[in-house]
Amino acid sequence: MSTTQSIKAGIIGGAGYTGGELIRLLADHPAVSIAFIHSRSNAGKPVASVHQDLLGHDLLFTDQLRNDIDVLFLCLGHGESQKFLAENKIDERIFIIDLANDFRLKANSRSGNREFVYGLPELNRDKIRSANNIANPGCFATTIQLGLLPLAGKGLLKEIFTTGITGSTGAGQSLSATSHFSWRANNIQAYKTLTHQHLSEIGESLAQLQSAAPALNFVPWRGDFTRGIFISSQLHCDLDLEELNVLYKEFYAGHPFTHITEEPVFLKQVVNTNHCVIQLEKQGDILVVHSVADNLLKGACGQAVQNMNLMFNLDERSGLHLKANYF
Repeated sequence: MSTTQSIKAGIIGGAGYTGGELIRLLADHPAVSIAFIHSRSNAGKPVASVHQDLLGHDLLFTDQLRNDIDVLFLCLGHGESQKFLAENKIDERIFIIDLANDFRLKANSRSGNREFVYGLPELNRDKIRSANNIANPGCFATTIQLGLLPLAGKGLLKEIFTTGITGSTGAGQSLSATSHFSWRANNIQAYKTLTHQHLSEIGESLAQLQSAAPALNFVPWRGDFTRGIFISSQLHCDLDLEELNVLYKEFYAGHPFTHITEEPVFLKQVVNTNHCVIQLEKQGDILVVHSVADNLLKGACGQAVQNMNLMFNLDERSGLHLKANYF
Protein backbone atom coordinates (compact mmCIF):
# COMPACT_ATOMS: atom_id res chain seq x y z
CA MET A 1 0.00 0.00 0.00
CA SER A 2 1.44 3.40 -0.92
CA THR A 3 1.40 6.39 1.41
CA THR A 4 -1.19 8.07 -0.83
CA GLN A 5 -3.71 5.41 0.15
CA SER A 6 -5.53 5.44 3.47
CA ILE A 7 -5.22 2.50 5.81
CA LYS A 8 -8.57 1.96 7.54
CA ALA A 9 -7.99 1.05 11.17
CA GLY A 10 -10.27 -0.32 13.86
CA ILE A 11 -9.52 -0.29 17.57
CA ILE A 12 -10.94 -2.72 20.11
CA GLY A 13 -10.75 -1.50 23.70
CA GLY A 14 -10.43 2.21 23.05
CA ALA A 15 -11.18 3.53 26.54
CA GLY A 16 -7.99 2.51 28.39
CA TYR A 17 -4.49 3.97 28.47
CA THR A 18 -3.24 2.00 25.46
CA GLY A 19 -6.42 2.60 23.51
CA GLY A 20 -6.24 6.34 24.14
CA GLU A 21 -2.56 6.55 23.24
CA LEU A 22 -3.17 4.59 20.03
CA ILE A 23 -6.03 6.90 19.04
CA ARG A 24 -3.73 9.91 19.50
CA LEU A 25 -1.12 8.39 17.20
CA LEU A 26 -3.50 7.16 14.50
CA ALA A 27 -5.60 10.34 14.47
CA ASP A 28 -2.58 12.25 13.14
CA HIS A 29 -0.98 9.48 11.08
CA PRO A 30 -0.62 10.64 7.46
CA ALA A 31 -1.66 7.29 5.97
CA VAL A 32 -4.41 6.18 8.39
CA SER A 33 -8.09 6.87 8.90
CA ILE A 34 -9.80 5.53 12.02
CA ALA A 35 -12.88 3.57 10.94
CA PHE A 36 -14.18 2.76 14.42
CA ILE A 37 -13.23 2.72 18.11
CA HIS A 38 -14.96 -0.09 19.97
CA SER A 39 -15.98 0.17 23.61
CA ARG A 40 -19.07 -1.58 24.97
CA SER A 41 -19.22 0.56 28.12
CA ASN A 42 -18.92 3.86 26.22
CA ALA A 43 -20.84 3.16 23.00
CA GLY A 44 -22.33 6.32 21.50
CA LYS A 45 -20.23 8.68 23.62
CA PRO A 46 -17.67 11.07 22.16
CA VAL A 47 -14.12 9.75 22.52
CA ALA A 48 -13.24 13.09 24.13
CA SER A 49 -15.61 12.32 27.01
CA VAL A 50 -13.08 9.68 28.12
CA HIS A 51 -9.84 11.00 26.60
CA GLN A 52 -10.41 14.70 27.20
CA ASP A 53 -7.22 15.80 25.42
CA LEU A 54 -8.84 14.56 22.19
CA LEU A 55 -11.44 17.34 22.29
CA GLY A 56 -11.83 18.62 18.74
CA HIS A 57 -11.51 15.19 17.14
CA ASP A 58 -14.90 14.13 15.77
CA LEU A 59 -14.75 10.56 17.04
CA LEU A 60 -17.38 8.38 18.75
CA PHE A 61 -17.15 5.08 20.57
CA THR A 62 -19.23 2.23 19.16
CA ASP A 63 -20.23 -1.28 20.19
CA GLN A 64 -20.43 -2.41 16.55
CA LEU A 65 -17.70 -4.28 14.65
CA ARG A 66 -16.92 -3.66 10.97
CA ASN A 67 -14.99 -5.71 8.46
CA ASP A 68 -14.38 -2.90 5.95
CA ILE A 69 -10.98 -2.16 7.51
CA ASP A 70 -7.36 -3.05 6.77
CA VAL A 71 -5.95 -3.43 10.27
CA LEU A 72 -7.46 -4.16 13.69
CA PHE A 73 -5.70 -3.20 16.91
CA LEU A 74 -6.62 -5.17 20.04
CA CYS A 75 -6.13 -3.04 23.18
CA LEU A 76 -7.75 -5.49 25.55
CA GLY A 77 -6.72 -6.85 28.91
CA HIS A 78 -4.31 -9.75 29.01
CA GLY A 79 -6.16 -12.97 28.19
CA GLU A 80 -9.03 -11.15 26.46
CA SER A 81 -7.69 -11.07 22.88
CA GLN A 82 -7.82 -14.84 22.41
CA LYS A 83 -11.39 -14.83 23.73
CA PHE A 84 -12.38 -11.92 21.46
CA LEU A 85 -11.09 -13.63 18.32
CA ALA A 86 -12.84 -16.86 19.27
CA GLU A 87 -16.17 -15.06 19.71
CA ASN A 88 -16.01 -12.70 16.70
CA LYS A 89 -15.47 -13.50 13.03
CA ILE A 90 -12.80 -11.18 11.67
CA ASP A 91 -12.21 -11.29 7.91
CA GLU A 92 -8.96 -13.16 7.22
CA ARG A 93 -7.65 -10.38 4.97
CA ILE A 94 -7.61 -7.95 7.94
CA PHE A 95 -4.24 -7.58 9.68
CA ILE A 96 -4.35 -7.85 13.47
CA ILE A 97 -1.96 -6.23 15.96
CA ASP A 98 -2.52 -7.44 19.52
CA LEU A 99 -1.15 -5.28 22.34
CA ALA A 100 -1.86 -7.85 25.08
CA ASN A 101 0.26 -10.88 25.99
CA ASP A 102 -2.03 -13.55 24.50
CA PHE A 103 0.10 -14.49 21.45
CA ARG A 104 3.65 -13.48 22.38
CA LEU A 105 4.96 -16.94 23.22
CA LYS A 106 5.53 -19.53 20.49
CA ALA A 107 3.29 -22.05 22.23
CA ASN A 108 0.38 -19.56 22.13
CA SER A 109 1.08 -17.86 18.81
CA ARG A 110 -1.95 -19.21 16.93
CA SER A 111 -5.63 -18.34 16.93
CA GLY A 112 -7.56 -20.48 14.47
CA ASN A 113 -5.84 -20.00 11.10
CA ARG A 114 -3.97 -16.93 12.30
CA GLU A 115 -0.33 -17.14 13.32
CA PHE A 116 1.19 -14.22 15.21
CA VAL A 117 4.73 -12.92 14.75
CA TYR A 118 6.50 -11.38 17.75
CA GLY A 119 6.62 -7.69 16.92
CA LEU A 120 10.01 -6.41 18.06
CA PRO A 121 11.32 -4.66 14.91
CA GLU A 122 14.94 -4.61 16.06
CA LEU A 123 14.80 -8.42 16.15
CA ASN A 124 12.13 -9.49 13.64
CA ARG A 125 11.78 -6.63 11.14
CA ASP A 126 11.82 -8.86 8.03
CA LYS A 127 9.26 -11.25 9.53
CA ILE A 128 7.03 -8.33 10.50
CA ARG A 129 7.08 -6.98 6.95
CA SER A 130 5.56 -10.21 5.63
CA ALA A 131 3.26 -10.91 8.62
CA ASN A 132 -0.53 -10.63 8.78
CA ASN A 133 -0.73 -10.80 12.59
CA ILE A 134 1.54 -9.25 15.21
CA ALA A 135 1.93 -9.92 18.92
CA ASN A 136 3.18 -6.59 20.23
CA PRO A 137 5.87 -7.03 22.92
CA GLY A 138 5.47 -6.02 26.55
CA CYS A 139 6.91 -2.74 27.83
CA PHE A 140 9.45 -4.17 30.27
CA ALA A 141 10.26 -6.90 27.73
CA THR A 142 10.98 -4.35 24.98
CA THR A 143 13.25 -2.18 27.12
CA ILE A 144 15.17 -5.11 28.60
CA GLN A 145 15.60 -6.90 25.26
CA LEU A 146 16.87 -3.83 23.44
CA GLY A 147 19.57 -3.57 26.09
CA LEU A 148 20.64 -7.21 25.65
CA LEU A 149 20.13 -8.19 22.00
CA PRO A 150 23.58 -7.07 20.73
CA LEU A 151 25.28 -9.24 23.37
CA ALA A 152 23.04 -12.20 22.53
CA GLY A 153 23.94 -11.76 18.86
CA LYS A 154 27.57 -12.43 19.72
CA GLY A 155 26.84 -15.19 22.25
CA LEU A 156 28.14 -13.00 25.08
CA LEU A 157 25.24 -13.23 27.51
CA LYS A 158 25.95 -14.74 30.91
CA GLU A 159 23.69 -14.74 33.96
CA ILE A 160 21.90 -11.38 34.03
CA PHE A 161 20.68 -9.35 36.99
CA THR A 162 18.14 -6.71 35.96
CA THR A 163 16.31 -4.01 37.89
CA GLY A 164 13.66 -1.83 36.27
CA ILE A 165 11.28 0.89 37.39
CA THR A 166 8.09 1.85 35.57
CA GLY A 167 5.48 4.59 35.76
CA SER A 168 1.92 4.14 36.97
CA THR A 169 0.44 3.95 33.45
CA GLY A 170 2.11 0.55 33.11
CA ALA A 171 -0.52 -0.82 35.49
CA GLY A 172 -3.45 0.17 33.27
CA GLN A 173 -6.31 2.59 33.85
CA SER A 174 -8.35 0.53 36.34
CA LEU A 175 -7.75 1.69 39.88
CA SER A 176 -6.03 -0.54 42.40
CA ALA A 177 -4.55 0.02 45.83
CA THR A 178 -1.12 0.77 44.32
CA SER A 179 -2.30 3.07 41.51
CA HIS A 180 -3.96 5.81 43.59
CA PHE A 181 -2.04 9.09 43.65
CA SER A 182 -1.90 9.11 47.45
CA TRP A 183 -0.13 5.71 47.41
CA ARG A 184 2.19 6.37 44.46
CA ALA A 185 3.34 9.85 45.44
CA ASN A 186 6.78 9.84 47.13
CA ASN A 187 6.74 6.04 47.09
CA ILE A 188 8.30 3.06 45.28
CA GLN A 189 7.81 -0.68 45.66
CA ALA A 190 9.28 -3.87 44.25
CA TYR A 191 6.70 -6.29 42.84
CA LYS A 192 6.62 -9.67 41.06
CA THR A 193 10.24 -10.18 42.10
CA LEU A 194 11.90 -12.80 39.83
CA THR A 195 8.45 -13.86 38.51
CA HIS A 196 7.37 -11.08 36.11
CA GLN A 197 5.22 -12.25 33.19
CA HIS A 198 7.58 -10.73 30.60
CA LEU A 199 10.43 -13.09 31.47
CA SER A 200 9.22 -15.84 29.13
CA GLU A 201 9.01 -13.64 26.03
CA ILE A 202 12.43 -12.16 26.79
CA GLY A 203 13.89 -15.65 27.05
CA GLU A 204 12.42 -16.71 23.70
CA SER A 205 13.79 -13.62 21.96
CA LEU A 206 17.28 -13.97 23.38
CA ALA A 207 17.27 -17.65 22.36
CA GLN A 208 16.77 -16.56 18.73
CA LEU A 209 20.27 -15.07 18.84
CA GLN A 210 22.02 -17.12 21.53
CA SER A 211 20.93 -20.74 21.74
CA ALA A 212 21.89 -21.20 25.38
CA ALA A 213 20.04 -18.22 26.82
CA PRO A 214 21.27 -17.50 30.37
CA ALA A 215 19.20 -16.97 33.50
CA LEU A 216 17.60 -13.53 33.78
CA ASN A 217 16.96 -12.38 37.35
CA PHE A 218 14.53 -9.47 37.14
CA VAL A 219 13.28 -7.23 39.95
CA PRO A 220 10.66 -4.71 38.71
CA TRP A 221 9.70 -1.59 40.67
CA ARG A 222 6.63 0.65 40.74
CA GLY A 223 7.69 4.29 40.47
CA ASP A 224 6.06 7.54 41.62
CA PHE A 225 5.76 8.98 38.09
CA THR A 226 3.26 8.40 35.29
CA ARG A 227 5.20 7.09 32.31
CA GLY A 228 8.58 5.73 31.32
CA ILE A 229 10.78 2.71 32.08
CA PHE A 230 14.37 2.74 33.31
CA ILE A 231 16.23 -0.60 33.13
CA SER A 232 19.68 -1.50 34.45
CA SER A 233 21.01 -4.96 33.51
CA GLN A 234 24.26 -6.25 35.04
CA LEU A 235 26.41 -9.15 33.86
CA HIS A 236 30.01 -10.30 33.42
CA CYS A 237 31.64 -9.38 30.09
CA ASP A 238 35.26 -9.53 28.94
CA LEU A 239 35.04 -6.98 26.10
CA ASP A 240 36.21 -3.46 26.87
CA LEU A 241 33.78 -0.55 26.81
CA GLU A 242 34.99 0.83 23.48
CA GLU A 243 34.43 -2.54 21.76
CA LEU A 244 30.98 -2.83 23.35
CA ASN A 245 29.88 0.61 22.17
CA VAL A 246 30.96 -0.28 18.62
CA LEU A 247 29.08 -3.59 18.86
CA TYR A 248 25.87 -1.86 19.97
CA LYS A 249 26.07 0.91 17.38
CA GLU A 250 26.64 -1.62 14.58
CA PHE A 251 23.76 -3.83 15.77
CA TYR A 252 21.27 -0.95 15.78
CA ALA A 253 22.53 0.77 12.61
CA GLY A 254 19.49 1.22 10.39
CA HIS A 255 17.02 0.94 13.28
CA PRO A 256 15.63 4.48 13.63
CA PHE A 257 14.27 4.29 17.16
CA THR A 258 17.11 2.71 19.17
CA HIS A 259 20.12 4.85 20.01
CA ILE A 260 23.42 4.38 21.83
CA THR A 261 24.89 7.18 23.93
CA GLU A 262 27.99 7.42 26.10
CA GLU A 263 26.33 10.01 28.34
CA PRO A 264 24.14 9.12 31.36
CA VAL A 265 20.58 8.32 30.21
CA PHE A 266 17.39 9.59 31.83
CA LEU A 267 13.65 9.24 31.30
CA LYS A 268 12.99 12.71 29.90
CA GLN A 269 15.03 11.77 26.82
CA VAL A 270 12.37 9.29 25.76
CA VAL A 271 9.02 10.11 27.42
CA ASN A 272 6.43 10.92 24.75
CA THR A 273 8.59 9.35 22.00
CA ASN A 274 8.99 5.96 20.33
CA HIS A 275 12.72 5.92 21.09
CA CYS A 276 14.83 3.70 23.30
CA VAL A 277 18.18 5.09 24.47
CA ILE A 278 20.94 2.79 25.73
CA GLN A 279 24.07 3.55 27.73
CA LEU A 280 26.85 1.12 28.73
CA GLU A 281 29.03 1.36 31.84
CA LYS A 282 31.82 -1.00 32.89
CA GLN A 283 34.00 -1.58 35.94
CA GLY A 284 36.46 -4.47 35.68
CA ASP A 285 34.58 -7.36 34.06
CA ILE A 286 31.16 -6.11 35.22
CA LEU A 287 29.01 -4.55 32.49
CA VAL A 288 25.89 -2.51 33.26
CA VAL A 289 23.47 -1.79 30.41
CA HIS A 290 21.01 1.06 31.03
CA SER A 291 18.02 1.34 28.69
CA VAL A 292 15.14 3.81 28.84
CA ALA A 293 11.85 3.94 26.93
CA ASP A 294 8.29 5.21 27.20
CA ASN A 295 6.11 2.31 28.36
CA LEU A 296 3.05 3.56 26.43
CA LEU A 297 4.92 4.26 23.17
CA LYS A 298 7.99 2.14 22.37
CA GLY A 299 6.66 -0.21 25.06
CA ALA A 300 3.17 -0.42 23.55
CA CYS A 301 1.30 1.85 21.11
CA GLY A 302 4.22 3.48 19.32
CA GLN A 303 5.72 0.08 18.63
CA ALA A 304 2.31 -1.14 17.42
CA VAL A 305 2.21 1.74 14.90
CA GLN A 306 5.83 1.02 13.95
CA ASN A 307 4.78 -2.58 13.24
CA MET A 308 1.79 -1.42 11.21
CA ASN A 309 4.08 0.80 9.13
CA LEU A 310 6.31 -2.17 8.35
CA MET A 311 3.35 -4.43 7.50
CA PHE A 312 2.00 -1.87 5.01
CA ASN A 313 5.40 -1.01 3.51
CA LEU A 314 5.38 2.53 4.89
CA ASP A 315 8.30 4.51 6.28
CA GLU A 316 8.93 2.88 9.66
CA ARG A 317 8.85 6.32 11.31
CA SER A 318 5.55 7.45 9.79
CA GLY A 319 3.26 9.02 12.40
CA LEU A 320 5.95 8.66 15.05
CA HIS A 321 7.83 11.96 14.77
CA LEU A 322 7.14 12.84 18.40
CA LYS A 323 8.73 15.42 20.69
CA ALA A 324 10.13 14.39 24.07
CA ASN A 325 8.66 16.11 27.14
CA TYR A 326 12.08 17.45 28.04
CA PHE A 327 10.97 20.35 30.22
